Amino acid sequence: MYKGLYTAYTGMINEQHRMDVLTNNLANADTNGYKKEGATSQAFDTVLALKIKDASEPGNLPRHIGTANLGVKIGENYTDYLQGPLKVTGNTYDLAITGDGFFNIEFTNKGGETSTKYTRDGAFVASTDGYLMTKDGDYVLGEKGRVKIDPKQEVKIDELGFITQGGVQVDKIKITNFADYNYIEHYGENYYQPVEGATEAEYFGTIRQGYLETSNVQVVQEMVEMISVSRQYESNQKIITTIDNTAQIASTQLGKV
Repeated sequence: MYKGLYTAYTGMINEQHRMDVLTNNLANADTNGYKKEGATSQAFDTVLALKIKDASEPGNLPRHIGTANLGVKIGENYTDYLQGPLKVTGNTYDLAITGDGFFNIEFTNKGGETSTKYTRDGAFVASTDGYLMTKDGDYVLGEKGRVKIDPKQEVKIDELGFITQGGVQVDKIKITNFADYNYIEHYGENYYQPVEGATEAEYFGTIRQGYLETSNVQVVQEMVEMISVSRQYESNQKIITTIDNTAQIASTQLGKV
Protein backbone atom coordinates (compact mmCIF):
# COMPACT_ATOMS: atom_id res chain seq x y z
CA MET A 1 0.00 0.00 0.00
CA TYR A 2 2.72 2.47 0.98
CA LYS A 3 4.61 1.67 -2.21
CA GLY A 4 1.66 3.19 -4.02
CA LEU A 5 2.43 6.49 -2.28
CA TYR A 6 5.87 6.52 -3.87
CA THR A 7 4.48 5.62 -7.29
CA ALA A 8 1.92 8.44 -7.15
CA TYR A 9 4.56 10.84 -5.84
CA THR A 10 6.90 10.18 -8.77
CA GLY A 11 3.95 10.64 -11.12
CA MET A 12 3.23 14.08 -9.65
CA ILE A 13 6.88 15.12 -9.97
CA ASN A 14 6.91 13.99 -13.59
CA GLU A 15 3.70 15.86 -14.47
CA GLN A 16 5.03 18.99 -12.77
CA HIS A 17 8.12 18.81 -14.97
CA ARG A 18 5.99 18.41 -18.08
CA MET A 19 3.91 21.40 -17.03
CA ASP A 20 7.06 23.54 -16.65
CA VAL A 21 8.06 22.66 -20.22
CA LEU A 22 4.60 23.45 -21.60
CA THR A 23 4.36 26.82 -19.83
CA ASN A 24 7.79 27.77 -21.19
CA ASN A 25 6.59 26.94 -24.69
CA LEU A 26 3.48 29.08 -24.26
CA ALA A 27 5.55 31.94 -22.88
CA ASN A 28 7.62 31.87 -26.09
CA ALA A 29 4.72 31.41 -28.52
CA ASP A 30 5.40 34.91 -29.91
CA THR A 31 9.21 34.65 -29.87
CA ASN A 32 10.69 34.75 -33.37
CA GLY A 33 12.43 31.53 -34.37
CA TYR A 34 11.66 29.76 -31.07
CA LYS A 35 11.59 25.95 -31.21
CA LYS A 36 9.25 24.23 -28.81
CA GLU A 37 10.52 21.72 -26.28
CA GLY A 38 9.08 18.47 -25.04
CA ALA A 39 9.72 16.11 -22.13
CA THR A 40 10.00 12.34 -22.02
CA SER A 41 9.35 9.87 -19.21
CA GLN A 42 10.99 6.57 -18.34
CA ALA A 43 9.21 3.62 -16.74
CA PHE A 44 10.88 1.94 -13.79
CA ASP A 45 11.71 -1.26 -15.67
CA THR A 46 13.65 0.66 -18.34
CA VAL A 47 16.05 2.11 -15.79
CA LEU A 48 16.16 -0.72 -13.24
CA ALA A 49 19.62 -1.90 -14.28
CA LEU A 50 21.02 1.59 -13.69
CA LYS A 51 19.60 1.96 -10.21
CA ILE A 52 22.57 0.98 -8.08
CA LYS A 53 22.54 4.30 -6.28
CA ASP A 54 21.15 7.16 -8.32
CA ALA A 55 20.94 10.59 -6.70
CA SER A 56 19.13 12.04 -9.74
CA GLU A 57 15.82 10.73 -8.45
CA PRO A 58 13.19 13.35 -7.50
CA GLY A 59 14.05 14.72 -4.08
CA ASN A 60 17.50 13.09 -4.31
CA LEU A 61 16.07 9.85 -2.96
CA PRO A 62 18.26 7.00 -4.28
CA ARG A 63 16.53 3.85 -5.41
CA HIS A 64 18.47 0.56 -5.32
CA ILE A 65 18.30 -2.41 -7.65
CA GLY A 66 15.73 -4.92 -6.51
CA THR A 67 13.11 -2.59 -5.03
CA ALA A 68 9.58 -2.90 -6.35
CA ASN A 69 8.67 0.79 -6.34
CA LEU A 70 7.29 0.95 -9.88
CA GLY A 71 7.31 4.72 -10.23
CA VAL A 72 8.15 6.92 -13.18
CA LYS A 73 11.42 8.75 -13.77
CA ILE A 74 11.79 12.09 -15.57
CA GLY A 75 13.46 11.41 -18.88
CA GLU A 76 15.20 13.82 -21.22
CA ASN A 77 13.99 17.08 -22.70
CA TYR A 78 14.05 17.40 -26.47
CA THR A 79 13.63 20.25 -28.96
CA ASP A 80 11.36 20.15 -32.00
CA TYR A 81 13.32 21.88 -34.79
CA LEU A 82 10.42 21.89 -37.23
CA GLN A 83 10.38 25.19 -39.11
CA GLY A 84 7.88 27.77 -37.94
CA PRO A 85 5.58 29.76 -40.26
CA LEU A 86 7.07 32.75 -42.10
CA LYS A 87 5.64 36.20 -41.44
CA VAL A 88 5.89 39.03 -43.96
CA THR A 89 7.25 42.22 -42.39
CA GLY A 90 8.68 44.11 -45.35
CA ASN A 91 11.51 45.38 -43.13
CA THR A 92 14.88 45.58 -44.89
CA TYR A 93 16.86 43.91 -42.12
CA ASP A 94 14.37 41.16 -41.23
CA LEU A 95 15.65 37.80 -42.48
CA ALA A 96 14.22 34.30 -42.36
CA ILE A 97 15.87 30.96 -43.13
CA THR A 98 13.87 28.42 -45.09
CA GLY A 99 15.26 24.96 -44.45
CA ASP A 100 17.90 23.99 -41.91
CA GLY A 101 20.66 26.16 -40.52
CA PHE A 102 21.24 29.05 -38.13
CA PHE A 103 22.41 32.65 -38.26
CA ASN A 104 25.82 33.19 -36.68
CA ILE A 105 25.90 35.74 -33.88
CA GLU A 106 28.92 37.19 -32.07
CA PHE A 107 27.85 37.04 -28.43
CA THR A 108 29.66 38.67 -25.52
CA ASN A 109 28.71 37.58 -22.00
CA LYS A 110 28.83 39.67 -18.83
CA GLY A 111 32.40 38.53 -18.22
CA GLY A 112 33.52 40.01 -21.53
CA GLU A 113 34.06 36.60 -23.16
CA THR A 114 33.13 36.45 -26.83
CA SER A 115 31.84 33.37 -28.61
CA THR A 116 29.66 32.43 -31.56
CA LYS A 117 26.04 31.56 -30.85
CA TYR A 118 23.38 30.45 -33.30
CA THR A 119 19.79 31.54 -33.77
CA ARG A 120 16.81 31.32 -36.11
CA ASP A 121 15.59 34.77 -35.05
CA GLY A 122 16.39 37.09 -37.95
CA ALA A 123 14.91 40.31 -36.53
CA PHE A 124 18.02 42.40 -37.12
CA VAL A 125 18.69 46.14 -37.07
CA ALA A 126 21.44 48.40 -38.41
CA SER A 127 23.49 50.34 -35.86
CA THR A 128 24.42 54.01 -36.38
CA ASP A 129 27.91 52.96 -37.44
CA GLY A 130 26.57 50.47 -40.00
CA TYR A 131 26.82 47.10 -38.27
CA LEU A 132 24.03 44.55 -38.62
CA MET A 133 22.99 43.56 -35.10
CA THR A 134 20.36 41.71 -33.12
CA LYS A 135 17.89 43.71 -31.07
CA ASP A 136 19.95 42.77 -28.00
CA GLY A 137 23.04 44.42 -29.46
CA ASP A 138 24.95 41.33 -30.63
CA TYR A 139 26.75 41.43 -33.96
CA VAL A 140 25.53 39.40 -36.93
CA LEU A 141 28.38 37.55 -38.62
CA GLY A 142 29.07 37.22 -42.32
CA GLU A 143 31.77 35.47 -44.30
CA LYS A 144 34.07 38.46 -43.64
CA GLY A 145 33.31 38.76 -39.93
CA ARG A 146 30.93 41.36 -38.52
CA VAL A 147 28.47 42.43 -41.22
CA LYS A 148 28.94 46.13 -41.97
CA ILE A 149 26.78 48.11 -44.39
CA ASP A 150 26.01 51.71 -45.31
CA PRO A 151 22.66 52.48 -43.62
CA LYS A 152 22.11 55.35 -46.06
CA GLN A 153 22.07 53.06 -49.10
CA GLU A 154 19.53 50.47 -50.13
CA VAL A 155 20.38 46.98 -48.92
CA LYS A 156 19.49 43.91 -50.94
CA ILE A 157 20.01 40.38 -49.63
CA ASP A 158 19.37 37.54 -52.04
CA GLU A 159 18.35 33.94 -51.31
CA LEU A 160 21.98 32.85 -51.01
CA GLY A 161 22.68 35.53 -48.40
CA PHE A 162 24.76 37.88 -50.58
CA ILE A 163 24.47 41.51 -49.45
CA THR A 164 24.52 44.06 -52.25
CA GLN A 165 24.62 47.86 -52.09
CA GLY A 166 24.88 50.08 -55.13
CA GLY A 167 25.52 47.07 -57.32
CA VAL A 168 28.52 46.05 -55.21
CA GLN A 169 28.64 42.84 -53.17
CA VAL A 170 29.41 43.85 -49.58
CA ASP A 171 29.38 40.53 -47.73
CA LYS A 172 27.45 37.29 -47.35
CA ILE A 173 25.32 36.29 -44.36
CA LYS A 174 26.96 33.33 -42.68
CA ILE A 175 24.69 30.34 -42.12
CA THR A 176 25.80 27.25 -40.18
CA ASN A 177 24.08 23.89 -40.19
CA PHE A 178 24.81 20.87 -38.00
CA ALA A 179 24.85 17.20 -38.92
CA ASP A 180 23.00 16.15 -35.76
CA TYR A 181 20.87 18.60 -33.80
CA ASN A 182 21.18 16.39 -30.74
CA TYR A 183 24.59 18.00 -30.29
CA ILE A 184 23.33 21.55 -29.88
CA GLU A 185 21.62 23.01 -26.84
CA HIS A 186 19.65 26.08 -25.83
CA TYR A 187 21.60 29.08 -24.61
CA GLY A 188 19.29 31.65 -23.11
CA GLU A 189 15.86 32.10 -24.64
CA ASN A 190 16.65 32.08 -28.34
CA TYR A 191 20.30 31.17 -28.88
CA TYR A 192 21.86 27.77 -29.41
CA GLN A 193 25.38 26.53 -28.89
CA PRO A 194 27.14 23.31 -29.95
CA VAL A 195 28.26 20.72 -27.40
CA GLU A 196 31.05 18.17 -27.60
CA GLY A 197 30.57 15.96 -30.64
CA ALA A 198 28.85 18.58 -32.80
CA THR A 199 29.91 18.66 -36.45
CA GLU A 200 28.92 21.12 -39.14
CA ALA A 201 27.02 20.00 -42.21
CA GLU A 202 26.25 21.41 -45.63
CA TYR A 203 23.56 24.06 -45.79
CA PHE A 204 20.81 23.75 -48.41
CA GLY A 205 18.33 26.42 -47.30
CA THR A 206 17.63 29.91 -48.56
CA ILE A 207 17.29 33.35 -46.98
CA ARG A 208 14.19 35.50 -47.36
CA GLN A 209 14.57 39.25 -46.90
CA GLY A 210 11.58 41.05 -45.37
CA TYR A 211 10.34 37.92 -43.60
CA LEU A 212 10.60 36.52 -40.07
CA GLU A 213 10.26 32.93 -38.91
CA THR A 214 7.75 32.77 -36.10
CA SER A 215 7.64 30.24 -33.26
CA ASN A 216 6.64 26.68 -34.14
CA VAL A 217 4.59 26.44 -30.94
CA GLN A 218 0.93 25.62 -31.60
CA VAL A 219 -0.90 27.30 -28.75
CA VAL A 220 -4.07 25.19 -28.96
CA GLN A 221 -2.08 21.95 -28.93
CA GLU A 222 -0.07 23.11 -25.91
CA MET A 223 -3.24 24.10 -24.05
CA VAL A 224 -4.80 20.68 -24.70
CA GLU A 225 -1.62 19.04 -23.42
CA MET A 226 -1.72 21.22 -20.30
CA ILE A 227 -5.27 20.04 -19.55
CA SER A 228 -4.13 16.43 -19.89
CA VAL A 229 -1.16 17.02 -17.58
CA SER A 230 -3.38 18.73 -14.99
CA ARG A 231 -5.80 15.80 -14.92
CA GLN A 232 -3.02 13.27 -14.54
CA TYR A 233 -1.53 15.32 -11.70
CA GLU A 234 -4.93 15.41 -9.98
CA SER A 235 -5.31 11.64 -10.42
CA ASN A 236 -2.03 11.06 -8.58
CA GLN A 237 -3.18 13.43 -5.84
CA LYS A 238 -6.37 11.42 -5.40
CA ILE A 239 -4.36 8.19 -5.16
CA ILE A 240 -2.26 9.64 -2.35
CA THR A 241 -5.37 10.91 -0.55
CA THR A 242 -7.08 7.52 -0.88
CA ILE A 243 -4.06 5.62 0.45
CA ASP A 244 -3.71 8.11 3.31
CA ASN A 245 -7.37 7.66 4.29
CA THR A 246 -7.02 3.89 4.11
CA ALA A 247 -3.92 3.98 6.32
CA GLN A 248 -5.73 6.21 8.81
CA ILE A 249 -8.64 3.77 9.03
CA ALA A 250 -6.25 0.87 9.48
CA SER A 251 -4.40 2.55 12.31
CA THR A 252 -7.33 4.13 14.20
CA GLN A 253 -10.30 1.84 13.65
CA LEU A 254 -9.04 -1.63 12.79
CA GLY A 255 -6.45 -1.38 15.53
CA LYS A 256 -9.26 -1.31 18.12
CA VAL A 257 -10.67 -4.64 17.01
